[in-house]
Amino acid sequence: MIGLLEAEGERELAICARDLRLVAACGCSDDFCQSFRTAPHQPGTPYGPGHRCLPLLPAKGDLVLDVVDGRIVYVEVLFREPLRDARLRLPN
Repeated sequence: MIGLLEAEGERELAICARDLRLVAACGCSDDFCQSFRTAPHQPGTPYGPGHRCLPLLPAKGDLVLDVVDGRIVYVEVLFREPLRDARLRLPN
């Protein structure tokens, strides 16, 4: 993700991505989804002003970031190889 952000000219987000914390898994239970939250958010509530959606172009699958006020708050990971076992240790 860091390399993709740098390739898109998103240097500040690339720096911030090094310190992302996993807050919660997506919870959708789709077998192709490994998305996760990096900040708390009320389900069904729009992010509001300061939000932008940033699609990245990985070699495989989809990777889309929700960014609010310069902070990555959600990472959408679809149709990718399974993430490491760290995914299993996400808080509920």
